[in-house]
Amino acid sequence: MYDIPEFNFNKFKKSIFEILSHKFMPIIILVVVVAVAIFLQQEKVFKNKNNNLFLNIENSVLQPLSQKSAEKYVSKIEYEQAIIDSVASASPSVVSIVISKNVPVYEQQFINPFGSIPGFNSPFDFQIPQNVQKGTKYQEVGAGSGFIVSEDGLVLTNKHVVSDKIADYTVFTNDGKKYKAKVLARDPVLDLAIIKIQDTGNFPSIKLGNSDGIQIGQGAIAIGNALGEFRNTVSVGIISGLGRTISASGGGGFSEVLEDVIQTDAAINQGNSGGPLLNLRGEVIGINTATAQGAQTIGFTIPINVAKRDIDQIIEKSRSQSDRGSSTESGQIKIQYPFLGVRYVVIDDIVKQKYNLSVDYGALVLKGDNGEAAVTKDSSADKAGIKEKDIILEINPSTGSGQAGKKITKDNSLAKIIRDYNPNDKVTLKVLRPANNASGIVDADGDWKEINVDVILGERS
Repeated sequence: MYDIPEFNFNKFKKSIFEILSHKFMPIIILVVVVAVAIFLQQEKVFKNKNNNLFLNIENSVLQPLSQKSAEKYVSKIEYEQAIIDSVASASPSVVSIVISKNVPVYEQQFINPFGSIPGFNSPFDFQIPQNVQKGTKYQEVGAGSGFIVSEDGLVLTNKHVVSDKIADYTVFTNDGKKYKAKVLARDPVLDLAIIKIQDTGNFPSIKLGNSDGIQIGQGAIAIGNALGEFRNTVSVGIISGLGRTISASGGGGFSEVLEDVIQTDAAINQGNSGGPLLNLRGEVIGINTATAQGAQTIGFTIPINVAKRDIDQIIEKSRSQSDRGSSTESGQIKIQYPFLGVRYVVIDDIVKQKYNLSVDYGALVLKGDNGEAAVTKDSSADKAGIKEKDIILEINPSTGSGQAGKKITKDNSLAKIIRDYNPNDKVTLKVLRPANNASGIVDADGDWKEINVDVILGERS
């Protein structure tokens, strides 16, 4: 067992007296007293702060949410705030378009395929399954997007969104209101259409921008009814390409070639068709139209400046019909397009080399791969004497007045230039014609000759 050491009180007392007698002891005691005083003061401040903190938490968190002031988020980043402002400005004008119609309802039945054949008697009960229509059912069959371009309810969208002529169309605005809509016009050339909201209300019209001045790399915002379910979905990207030519196809056998479209990486999902593509000022610069299959964030939009032609025509004609109290038999308004009537290929270095041409620009008039005529019979071009293998170099070439002609190039196609005119307009074509196309027309080398041909543009049917 261990022994506990004996405690010597006198020795302990002597040691304490020696410590207190030390010359630095008063200083040490003073420091200790000051430290204790500071500690007590800080504890008091800390308690006050905690009391205020808990009071603030109780007032801000525990009070009813309805009593809290709702402050809008304001970004300190200029680019981000521009997106927020653009979406807030444009969203009230963006609509969802729902397509509804009667669709057949089928029921599977078992029938004898030979039962209706006279004299055919079988000892066996031969039955096969077959779908038999049992009436129809009215239901939603599709959805798209659009945007309001006039206060009286004109809505611009894609033609493929409203291509079904026997369907009914319903417009849902951003505030959840529902309106019946009627198709006023389907563009005969481009994937554009205009529908009219069947109501006399005053609708918010979106701001239209200028698509001619856009640049690759500038910001872009797409809004639409994504997947036909998520209304006014917003996606952000940039302009990633200009002047694209694509072949677009959709349901119901809809297919067409779209020229001079804008490429963007702002996500365009199914259901976004017909919605606007905005710049960072909240102005429409394009109409969302197509996406590249097998790729991510490659979408295409029709420039708004092209669509302005349709909008102007519809507004003018609808007002004219309203003033006369009349309308077309079908209730639709015809969008007019000029028509020249030639089939052609735009000349570049490859075409120049293939056909051994002397120029690297222009439109070479050629028949189609399946034998389609190079010049449409009785068209404006036919009446003006345009022939196969002619090369149309310019539209309205310069005559010394200082105004340059419109040269036909890969980036400025013949169809694009002709769209700037109206039916019955007179234009002059600068044509390079081979010697074997017309007797006596040869150049100094005996091969080609430049001539000017006057044409009165027709109307595309």
